[in-house]
Amino acid sequence: MIVRPHQHWFTRLFVWHGSVLAKISTRLLLNVALSVTVIFFLPWYEALDIKLTIAPFSILGVAIAIFLGFRNSACYARYTEARLIWGQLVIQSRSLLRVSRTLLAAHPQEIRHLVNLQIAFCHCLRLTLRRKKLDNVLDRYLSQAELNAVLHSHSPCNRIILLMGEWLAAQRARGALSDILFQSLDNHLNELSGILAGCERIANTPLPFAYSLIVHRTVYLFCILLPFALVTDLHFMTPFVSVFISYTFLSLDTLAEELEDPFGMEDNDLPLDALCNSIEIDLREMINDEHKPEKMRPDRRYLLT
Repeated sequence: MIVRPHQHWFTRLFVWHGSVLAKISTRLLLNVALSVTVIFFLPWYEALDIKLTIAPFSILGVAIAIFLGFRNSACYARYTEARLIWGQLVIQSRSLLRVSRTLLAAHPQEIRHLVNLQIAFCHCLRLTLRRKKLDNVLDRYLSQAELNAVLHSHSPCNRIILLMGEWLAAQRARGALSDILFQSLDNHLNELSGILAGCERIANTPLPFAYSLIVHRTVYLFCILLPFALVTDLHFMTPFVSVFISYTFLSLDTLAEELEDPFGMEDNDLPLDALCNSIEIDLREMINDEHKPEKMRPDRRYLLT
């Protein structure tokens, strides 16, 4: 996620990091090259008595803008839902530890074990959604037996929830929790299961491919044919107008692709590393643990991963 301080409107016009311009710059240069080529072959183009007018492109441009608007809205809805789910994870992590620490204040080692399981769940969820290896991170929070069980599970995050359930059952078995208190804490684990399912639903259910494909093809066909419609009236201004219009459509198309997977590593995706870092800091502060990580900050490019 790009986290920038407030900037003057003129300075923001020249911002590079965080925009999609870096991704589409090659395509824009190709559009400029095509426009220059069309200008060069204009006499031959007119000799063929083939003339494209602006009128059909105006109608098509409105249609493409509507389609892109719907697609971007759908992708942004996925992004918003993903952020709400991770916000709920923050709430449930704090609530589960707060209640457990209050009820089991006489057993700090057990509380510390629960904290490690909670932090492991957050990191496991982050790494699973980003399709990264788990063992290099989870071995800091889990015992070897727990780590082996998690790594050999079809759903590692669900296995960690099961480990938290076993921890909860152990507290009940030794009489530290009554049935009512056990049920109250178990409800928090059910909420974690719902959070896991919500993230999996977004990650494993992309937008319909055919819908994205038709918008993608239409945008590129529009950008390719646009210089032929502009050159008759604009002549040497064709590259400037064509690249500006193409930038609008291509950037919206590219941004929708980024937002479709809000758990990725793109500039405009959710900062899952920072969210896990924040959760770990909060949980360790709640048990007065001095060994807490440093708070993550945006890098020199204002990127927060």
